[in-house]
Amino acid sequence: MREAMSRAPIVLLTGPRQAGKSTLARAVVDPTPSHVFDLEDPRDDARLAEPMLALRELDGTVVIDEAQRRQDLFPLLRVLADEDDRPGRFLVLGSASPDLVGLASESLAGRVALVELGGFRLADLGPDALGDLWLRGGLPRSVLATDDGRSAAWRDDYIRTFLERDLATLGVRVPATTMRRFWTMLAHYHGQTWNGSELARALGVSQPTVARYLDALSDALVVRQLQPWFVNIAKRQVRAPKVYVRDSGLLHRLLAIGTMDDLLNHPKVGASWEGFVIEQILLLDVSDPWYWATHAGAELDLLVHSAGRPVGLEVKRTDRPRVTLSMRHALEDLELGRLVVVHAGEQAFRLAERIDAIPARVLLTEGWSALDR
Repeated sequence: MREAMSRAPIVLLTGPRQAGKSTLARAVVDPTPSHVFDLEDPRDDARLAEPMLALRELDGTVVIDEAQRRQDLFPLLRVLADEDDRPGRFLVLGSASPDLVGLASESLAGRVALVELGGFRLADLGPDALGDLWLRGGLPRSVLATDDGRSAAWRDDYIRTFLERDLATLGVRVPATTMRRFWTMLAHYHGQTWNGSELARALGVSQPTVARYLDALSDALVVRQLQPWFVNIAKRQVRAPKVYVRDSGLLHRLLAIGTMDDLLNHPKVGASWEGFVIEQILLLDVSDPWYWATHAGAELDLLVHSAGRPVGLEVKRTDRPRVTLSMRHALEDLELGRLVVVHAGEQAFRLAERIDAIPARVLLTEGWSALDR
């Protein structure tokens, strides 16, 4: 965030509710109270009755929290940033995607830097916290709770508040009970290719309606749609996105999982582990992630690019991964420089030429430097 604030007059910090955006803003900027506008506070909202007057004369960094509530501010920020283009002039916090918040518009091109906060990484907590982070998710108050029961209760409250209040502030006009059913169904499809027709039949609505529900949860940063990668080969390739509940702790409460024993005995344990590891990898400063699959069954969980070369990652909930035919197809069809199998064991080792196995706790703690061993 400091790097972004050093190069752009407007910085947009996004992330799900309760991810720690306000805490991070205070730690980095340490603004005076007069420079902070929390748009959930009616008093701060009233201070912006004449926003040009309120903001123009303020020196230093101005922090606007929960900015998605006042999208009428964004054209004014463009004008003010043009008048005074000092880096770090405005720090805007939003609990939704940049498109939904309103700061990713073309009129702000060149003026805004985007930063996403996704909750705690394993590197923040240390390798011994892997189990708690997987079970409870990365939202700070959940993973730092004194016991599993308090963590689960907090996540239950979070889900209820999110559905009953927060979605409405993002313009989503869907009854909370309907969205709860949809989100719970989606949790059972976690890690699978999107099948809108099946979910539409289960809910008794149209396919465009369930697609709208999916986009709403994606825009609110609680669901990820991992898009497919295409290459020019003769094989038929899958063209639908894979869907994941982004926070593993919320996924587990939607599936009524409360303890590690519950999780390890649940039929979705493999899919949960895959989604958790992928989400943690994406917190390692990865842009433009993809997955790849063919209708014949070949698949790659995650495709990223490093130093201009494609790198494939497969996630396995085992401590003894093996080379599969699917991995060899991915190496050949995608022309991968390297394929990494991220596993649940403790040892890193070579599986085959251009295929390495590395423990999840090592990769997620040390980052991409762990691949250079």
